[in-house]
Amino acid sequence: MNERPDGYTHRMTQEGRRTGRDETEEERADRMWAELIQEVRVAQTGVQILFGFLLTVVFQAKYATLAHLDQVIYIVTVVLGACATGALIGPVSLHRLVAGRRVKPQAVRLASRMTFVGLLLLLATMTSSLLLVLRVATHDPYVPWLVAGVVTWYLLCWYALPLWARRQHTSGPHETSGRPDRPAEPHK
Repeated sequence: MNERPDGYTHRMTQEGRRTGRDETEEERADRMWAELIQEVRVAQTGVQILFGFLLTVVFQAKYATLAHLDQVIYIVTVVLGACATGALIGPVSLHRLVAGRRVKPQAVRLASRMTFVGLLLLLATMTSSLLLVLRVATHDPYVPWLVAGVVTWYLLCWYALPLWARRQHTSGPHETSGRPDRPAEPHK
């Protein structure tokens, strides 16, 4: 073990590369919780603004003139937004209800899953919002193709690139998958 100037220690391989953190399960859970909450703050802000805007649309005069299909898309979008909001705020409620109960590693895993589901729901909300807005704004047949292109971009930015980076930069059995309950798969 080598000690850094800031007092932390870390394991070293024969080549001198850092291979992990020397932390207890509780320390790891505390660190991962802090990281997760920072990530959730970004998503929460976006979903809350979008959801708040969606709630006002039905009160606009133009809503009554929308085609039935557009009204259905709107209702689906609002429900998806409500579900995304619930999933992304869920970790805060979870933390409040289990704080001090010595279950932080389990809470981190559950909150991480809620956040992932919330991001999927946010993706669905943004997709249906974009579909509705472009249908009402343009009435053009290319709208589904444009929405598909944007969704592909979201999938690339939110999932494909992060998964690629995880695969590319996971170099050994000492690195973790970001889950306190199991190590990452070694890079092949």
